[in-house]
Amino acid sequence: TAAYRGLVKLIEEIKPKAVICNGDAFDGASISRHDKIMWEKRPTVIEELKACEIYLGTIDDTAKKANNKCKLIWTLGNHDQRFESRIANTAPEYAQVHGVHLKDHFPYWDFGMAAWVNDSTIVKHRWHNGVHAAYNNALKSGKSIVTGHLHSLKVTPWTDYLGNRYGVDTGTLAEPYGDQFAYTEVNSLNWRSGFVV
Repeated sequence: TAAYRGLVKLIEEIKPKAVICNGDAFDGASISRHDKIMWEKRPTVIEELKACEIYLGTIDDTAKKANNKCKLIWTLGNHDQRFESRIANTAPEYAQVHGVHLKDHFPYWDFGMAAWVNDSTIVKHRWHNGVHAAYNNALKSGKSIVTGHLHSLKVTPWTDYLGNRYGVDTGTLAEPYGDQFAYTEVNSLNWRSGFVV
């Protein structure tokens, strides 16, 4: 997408100290709890892993060439978690075996549920949901909080006696009406392709 190409180009230009994948790079469509819609073809786990390796690999290579000290951080999204959850729930005896953890496939990325940018800003995939999520995140956290779960690409400011803070939704690098989102049944989506700096 234009957003993905723009991100790669921007990484080259600004040479960031860190790049954060804010969740759901891996979808897990074939291991989702949601039933197939009619006869849809869903990618296999290995097909998804290979796609993630290609696209995140380009980001990884670009970031390291731009700034060899660039940190690569992946805050896990609910879809990313499907990878390990499926194994943990159906074959718990494989715990700790190399390859059953998503991080085993992406060794240059640091995985976690959240990334603290500084004392006043946190990045995590999701917290509150719904149309007012960015507002509720900023209001209730007392921090500026960056999420990506809703794919809406927006900034909602909140000011009170503590000062200014922001609820930020990072959007999606994907095309909102791409085939991977067939489950939305081509409904109107309040999603936008993009990223946040």
